[in-house]
Amino acid sequence: MQGYRVVVVDDSAFMRRFISDLLHSDKDLNVIATAINGIDAVEKVKTLKPDVVTMDIEMPEMDGLNALKTIMQECPTPVVMLSSRTKVGADATFRALELGAVDFVAKPSGNISLDLEKIQDELVSKVRVAAQAYQRVIRLTLPAEKADQDTVVSKGVLGINLLPQKIVAIGTSTGGPRALQTVLSGLPGNIMAGFAIVQHMPAGFTKSLAERLNNISELRVSEAYDGDELSAGRALIAPGDKHMKIERVGSSFYVKLSDEPPVGGLRPSIDKLMESLVECDVPLVGVLLTGMGHDGVAGLKKIQAANGYTIVEDESTCIVYGMPRAAIESKCVDRVVPLSLVSQDILNHL
Repeated sequence: MQGYRVVVVDDSAFMRRFISDLLHSDKDLNVIATAINGIDAVEKVKTLKPDVVTMDIEMPEMDGLNALKTIMQECPTPVVMLSSRTKVGADATFRALELGAVDFVAKPSGNISLDLEKIQDELVSKVRVAAQAYQRVIRLTLPAEKADQDTVVSKGVLGINLLPQKIVAIGTSTGGPRALQTVLSGLPGNIMAGFAIVQHMPAGFTKSLAERLNNISELRVSEAYDGDELSAGRALIAPGDKHMKIERVGSSFYVKLSDEPPVGGLRPSIDKLMESLVECDVPLVGVLLTGMGHDGVAGLKKIQAANGYTIVEDESTCIVYGMPRAAIESKCVDRVVPLSLVSQDILNHL
């Protein structure tokens, strides 16, 4: 049998069949088994050793989070979670990413989604990418360290609206939530820079991402809103399905959100953010972390041309070495460092 071997996990027989049919539309994806709950999933992953697993979160006996945790501890395997768009679903999704899931797909209409074909292309693409990341998942299987989500890290003492001396633009995609956790937790809250971040993610998830990052970082992290001000010690995350630009008014910097068409199928776009910052005439640092595709490469080129400093994550720590590789090949990178050193390299150039 050629292609990637997939195990589909869902407690609904209908959803197991539906997901399997969608995956079989790609000749390189072969569903070799299905599992009805977490216990069944763990046993089949141990026995069959698939290339990738799709995992529902809400299941009886053993849910998807506990199954994922067991799999990553006992037989590390790429896992793509299927999650709901509710607040509870979003929180569970980020817990899954912390436990080692490669990515997630949001079900369009609840746990039993009769319209799952709406996300067929996304599902197939993410399962393929996860399967290709098999060796990286095994090597990078240990979860990122994190603070208790009920304990907020103390923040810096800077004034709420202190103007940033520099702005750091960070772009990331697959593997990004854990990467952002590592980078932002390594930065002091009294830093004289503002941070503008694009994480490729659907609407309904970036608010939970910002809340979780705010809990483990001394920076003040939040999902951006239209007209929000970017100040020193703040990190603003573009909302899912919205482009985010930064506009300068006098000495201040404000967020402009838009529903302009996706760029290369992506909204928000890293390039749009970075290109808007170049127009602000402010010292810049541009950072590209793990992710597939080439979003952010054009933005890094413009930052570098404007005498800014550019950093990309080294292949050794990327879940998906797509965007960083594209940037290196385009020769617009000043520094290539493993994830653990990105925050220090940012500090070295502020």
